[in-house]
Amino acid sequence: MEEKCDFTECGFNYTLSLISGKYKMSVLYCLFRYEVVRYNELKRYLGNISFKTLTHTLRELENDDLITRKEYPQIPPKVEYRLAKKGQSLIPILQAMCDWGEINQKEEK
Repeated sequence: MEEKCDFTECGFNYTLSLISGKYKMSVLYCLFRYEVVRYNELKRYLGNISFKTLTHTLRELENDDLITRKEYPQIPPKVEYRLAKKGQSLIPILQAMCDWGEINQKEEK
């Protein structure tokens, strides 16, 4: 007989807590695809995301050690984002989700 799992304490819930949100997975995947991305480039890649939402999403990802932010002391300000090691470890999961979406989206058409 299998032991009951407390989903509030398992790795699945922890992973979801890091990547849940409308744009987090898209930001992570974008940084995977383009490696180093500046703020305005990221906004262009993501489309209809507000500056406020993008800033909030980036701060959360940075606080969770999934991305790194490098600020250059120049005028105009230059800030670059890239995946941190912890964020890179999520890429196989995101890639599997992308593959699943590609397969199932084609089946619906």
